[in-house]
Amino acid sequence: MKITRHIKIMELINSKDVDTQEEIADYLNEIGVHVTQATVSRDIRALNLIKVIGNSGNYKYATSSPKDTFLLNKLVNIFEKTVLHVENVNNFVIIKTISGSAPIAAEAIDLLGFEGIKGTIAGNNEIFIITKDTEKAEIVVHQLKDLLNP
Repeated sequence: MKITRHIKIMELINSKDVDTQEEIADYLNEIGVHVTQATVSRDIRALNLIKVIGNSGNYKYATSSPKDTFLLNKLVNIFEKTVLHVENVNNFVIIKTISGSAPIAAEAIDLLGFEGIKGTIAGNNEIFIITKDTEKAEIVVHQLKDLLNP
């Protein structure tokens, strides 16, 4: 769910001048992603959003590096289109991809910064992720499946 929220927040601030956390929370709630202002505040920190002066002279949220946001959006798009299966076995997450796409899908996972991931290893069509414990692995699997089915 967090990944979906982050993507929706990035889409919003890239398409509109948004200057308050309340505007972000209202938008997310309108599209069915139920959040509180405290959650939005944490998301803003996690996304490294900053306030800049917009063309209108008012402050607005922006990414600290538009290039990184562009790259992340592209990688997430590739992830969504190439992942075939996600499952966990104990504290491992195993992801099957179409041939040749595991390294780029793993890069997306690394850039998204999932909590609880200790490391990723990508082969040609498979990614192995090690987490702290089985519970974290189950959470990561759920988050990855949310990313695949927004």
